[in-house]
Amino acid sequence: MSIIEAIIIAIVEGLTEFLPVSSTGHMIITQSLLGIESNEFIKAFTVIIQFGAILSVIVLYWNRFFRFKDDKPRQEHDNFLKFILYKYEFYWKLLIGFIPAAFLGLLFSDKIDELLESVTVVAIMLVIGGILMLFVDKLFNHPVEGEQEITYKNAFIIGFYQCIAMIPGVSRSMATIVGGMTRGLNRKNAAEFSFFLAVPTMAAATGWKVYKLITSETGFELLKDNIGILILGNIVAFIVALLAIKFFIGFVTKYGFKVFGWYRIIVGGIILILMFAGHELTV
Repeated sequence: MSIIEAIIIAIVEGLTEFLPVSSTGHMIITQSLLGIESNEFIKAFTVIIQFGAILSVIVLYWNRFFRFKDDKPRQEHDNFLKFILYKYEFYWKLLIGFIPAAFLGLLFSDKIDELLESVTVVAIMLVIGGILMLFVDKLFNHPVEGEQEITYKNAFIIGFYQCIAMIPGVSRSMATIVGGMTRGLNRKNAAEFSFFLAVPTMAAATGWKVYKLITSETGFELLKDNIGILILGNIVAFIVALLAIKFFIGFVTKYGFKVFGWYRIIVGGIILILMFAGHELTV
């Protein structure tokens, strides 16, 4: 992989990670269009640069990630456990939302890697998800103003929606946003919780991919030889994701998801037409 190719893929990651259009799907498509042959490092690269994107969430929502509840002093709680659960409630909810993906991700790790090589699966899922996006606002729109409280139960349920995105082309963002809206969240709060839940999920995915890479026969050498490209990819993904998140929150709050639905249908449809016409798109 050249530096230019790494930058292009990182830009695609940053632009699409938090939009309901499937960043993994777009990176697979981009890789195919650039003629980059899939190998152990390329697969790892597309996962590891997601770390740069999640850092953008922490930077933009710094006060949410490091704002602890302190309106009730320690002595007002029956025991220390209740105090810890109350004070760090935000983190506990993210942990509960992360559990389904952690369990199923480990269970189906090899199968997920196989699907990451299928442009056909990406195209089909883009179209199906796009059709769903056309009706999300009408079916689940909740015009509630202000910040909404997310219960532990809802965090867990949204975590299961996130697991659907293990299929390339579905979009982790789309799955969790739709999951949040089905639980009564408005567009803005559903999107923001999707961003927050991305942090532990993608950090774990990155860590797992790095672990698998360095414990494979040639992985450690690949990582060492390409560390510069990985750092560059994360920096580019971080900067682009900062801009994409700001745009997305403002846009979706005002206009909804229909435009993303049409985008998914058009992109997925074009890919399927090209493939049926005999153009080979593989990774």
